[in-house]
Formats: sequence, structure tokens, C-alpha cells
Amino acid sequence: MSKKLFLCLAVAGICGASAQIRIPLPFTPVPITGQVFVVLLSGIILNGLFGGISMLFYLVLGVVGLPWFAGGQSGFGPTTGYIIGFIPASLYIGLLTERLNQRPGLLNLLGMIMPAVLIIYLFGATYLGFFMKLGFRTTLSLAVFPFIPVDLFKALVVVLIAKPLFSEKRIT
Repeated sequence: MSKKLFLCLAVAGICGASAQIRIPLPFTPVPITGQVFVVLLSGIILNGLFGGISMLFYLVLGVVGLPWFAGGQSGFGPTTGYIIGFIPASLYIGLLTERLNQRPGLLNLLGMIMPAVLIIYLFGATYLGFFMKLGFRTTLSLAVFPFIPVDLFKALVVVLIAKPLFSEKRIT
């Protein structure tokens, strides 16, 4: 158990490092970062609850002041909803992959991962819309639409990395 918790902290640290790889967009307060990639992979690698726990560590430590959110930020800001969404997204993938009883195909694996991206968008867009007092269309144009192509690419890379990790019965 302590080894798994250490791995959760390590993955949280990797997520924090990936947040520093950011591309600011001039029309939205939400940058493109490497975080979604780490979140998607965390559920697959850590299995079950532990992907969600790693993202909970990431959120809590950042909220209490560790400057590892995008741009070296901590606390609450316009991207807090996405970070909250990392927890159920990673949890979803972890619990789903834990229950697999056969090796998934590439399209099946992508089909498993994309709902996690939608979970992140749901939390991120909802929070950003309330945080900035935006209408529905504006929220989607700032919080979801710009990120779909990039996050689809990240999901495809995760699928290619994750596919070999699956044994016939479970992930190693």
C-alpha cells in the first residue's frame, strides 16, 4: 500500500511537471498543457482508485500552496475545474481498466479514454463558466472547443503507449 501511495505522489509530481509545459492561448485563460496526457495515463498505469488518488494529491497540494499548477500557480483560478475533473477522469479510467478481462483493441481503448476527456471538459467548462460569469456558447468556445484536437492527439498517444501495457487478463 505504501508503495502505491508513493507512486500516486510521483504521478502527481509528473502531472505538476507536465503543467509547466504550457502553450498560452490569447483568447482564453486556459492554456494547453501536458496534464491531460498524464491524467489519462495515470488511470491506466495505477489501476483502480489509485489514479484518482494521485490526482487528488495533485489538487490538494496545489490548492494549499505548492506552485505546480500551470505557470507555477497554486490555489484557485480559472483552471481549477479542470483539475477537479482530473480526479473522476482518472478514477473512471482506472476502475474501467481494472475490470477488463481481455486485451482491448486500439479503437476500444480510445473509446474507453474519450469519456474521461469529456469528464475533464465538463468540470473545467462548468467551473470556468461560473468563475468568469460566461454564457453557455462563450464557455464552450473558451473552455472546450480549442482543446478538442490537442486532447484527441493526447488520447491517441496514450492509447499507443497503453496498448502494450495490457496483458491478456489485466494491466501489469
